[in-house]
Amino acid sequence: MLMDSVKVGFKKGIETTWMLAKVIVPVYFIITFLQYTPVIDWIAETFRPIMALFNLPGEAAIILVLGNVLNLYAAVGAMSVIQLSTLEITTIAIMLSFSHSLLIETAVTKKLGIGVTKVVLIRVGLAVATGIVFGRVGMLL
Repeated sequence: MLMDSVKVGFKKGIETTWMLAKVIVPVYFIITFLQYTPVIDWIAETFRPIMALFNLPGEAAIILVLGNVLNLYAAVGAMSVIQLSTLEITTIAIMLSFSHSLLIETAVTKKLGIGVTKVVLIRVGLAVATGIVFGRVGMLL
C-alpha cells in the first residue's frame, strides 16, 4: 500500500515537473536570448514610465505581460532571468496574484455567466492598485 502511494506520488511529481518545464524553460531561454539583442533594452525604455508607478524597472513589463497573458509559470521563467530585488519580486508577485492568466480565467468566467468586463477590470484594477501601494510603501522601507 505504501509503495503504491510512493509510486503514484513519484509519477505525479515527474508529470508536474515536465508540465512546468515545458513552460518555464522555453521562456527562460527566449528571455536570455533577447537580453543579447536590443529588444529588452527597447522594452525596458518604453515601459519605464509606467513601471515607475510600481517602483519597478521597465523590464518588469515583460514579466507582467507573460503572467497576465500566459500564466504564472511563464512569469517565473522570465523573472529568473531578469535581475530584480526582493522588493521588486514581491511587488510583481502581489500584482500577479490578482491578475494572472487573464485569457484562460476570463474564458472560465464567461462560461459561468459572470460579466467578463467587470471581472477583468476588477482583477487588473486590484493588481494596479496594490502594485502602486506596495511599490510606494516599499520605497519607504
